[in-house]
Amino acid sequence: MQHQAVDQIPADWVAVSDYQRAAQACLPTDVWAYLQGGCERGSTAPNTLGQYQLLPRPLRDLRGGHTELELFGQTLAHPFLLAPVAYQRLFHPAGEFATVLAAQVSQTPMIVSHLASMSLEKIAQQHHQHCWFQLYWQGCRTQIKAQLDQIQQAGYQAIVLTVDAPHMGIRDRERRAGFRLPAEIQAVNLLAQPMPSLDSTQHPLFDGLMAQAPTWSDVAWLVQQTDLPVLLKGILHPDDARQAVSLGVQGLVVSNHGGRVLDGVVDSLRMLPSIRAAVPAEMPILFDGGIRCGADAFKALALGATALMLGRPYIYGLAAAGALGVAHVIKLLREELEVTMALCGTARLNEINADYLIKP
Repeated sequence: MQHQAVDQIPADWVAVSDYQRAAQACLPTDVWAYLQGGCERGSTAPNTLGQYQLLPRPLRDLRGGHTELELFGQTLAHPFLLAPVAYQRLFHPAGEFATVLAAQVSQTPMIVSHLASMSLEKIAQQHHQHCWFQLYWQGCRTQIKAQLDQIQQAGYQAIVLTVDAPHMGIRDRERRAGFRLPAEIQAVNLLAQPMPSLDSTQHPLFDGLMAQAPTWSDVAWLVQQTDLPVLLKGILHPDDARQAVSLGVQGLVVSNHGGRVLDGVVDSLRMLPSIRAAVPAEMPILFDGGIRCGADAFKALALGATALMLGRPYIYGLAAAGALGVAHVIKLLREELEVTMALCGTARLNEINADYLIKP
């Protein structure tokens, strides 16, 4: 039996796992399956965070400790960002409006999905200082330029080009699962994308869908079209990280798209250290993949992440308790990270490194 979202947080909801159980009870079976599809900790995309153990260094003087960081000229209160998640009205009637309200009160940057179910302008009006936009390439530079202008005029602070799902028609796990959006929920910010005409000698995937996917020349063009920082989301190979740097990309998101796109894809954390080593030390690297507690966050920071994206955890909060749930999930993870830092002997984020980890 499904339950409605609560308007007051129960005292025994003290971890992401509590919100996960509550969200499953709230959501229809097909929506829950859509949310969990390709889950980072499932067989399709094994998560290696648990392979590392913490190696604490006690007796340190931690006075003056904090979780603040500088990212693209802004001071953030903590290293968590809300990852782009599509169609949030699937999970709560208030959808992205609830999420952006929680992001604002918790001083958390929100990366708005190109597949948001609400207007990008209205979302940004609620949290314009810390809203970024996740961009899917749509095949036509003219369309992309028009959307860039729209994004900048709305006040977004960064562009996150998703490259590991190069075309929205290629999302294999969702296609096989047979999930269909309700008629009243749509990607309202997506521009129409006509399919190219093909002759009998051309392949519908390689000459059709993939002909509309971005290439490195498109990335170089995109960087030149905006004054906003451009990040690439979905980078897993060090050579691709180096190529991005050479083209003027200003940040990377190490991500396997939550295991939703490609079966058997490498775990994000496995590639994080080699990507960190491949780019300049000052280049921001965001980690996206399986953060469920403060210790997970600490491990990703120790292995080279500058900041961390939350995906499913805040959606659990959204489904279970709306804006209040999202804000509480962020608060729980921030507090867990602070406790982990204190017990490991680190007072600031820049003190966290691989010396505090051991792999049995």
